[in-house]
Amino acid sequence: MGVTNGKKINCFNCEHFYITWDRAFPYGCKGFAMKSRRLPSLDVMANSGKPCLLFEKKAHKDR
Repeated sequence: MGVTNGKKINCFNCEHFYITWDRAFPYGCKGFAMKSRRLPSLDVMANSGKPCLLFEKKAHKDR
């Protein structure tokens, strides 16, 4: 996972992350408008050399 402020970025906790219906590219990021075979934060780190700057902690709704 990408790292920001010394902590790993967990896409599952991000507002922009979603699971796609595409078996070849099961993970998606609405912030970067992309689908990927692995977590989007890993692709961002691999391509830019920097951690994901669009990470926003998911707001959990009261249930």
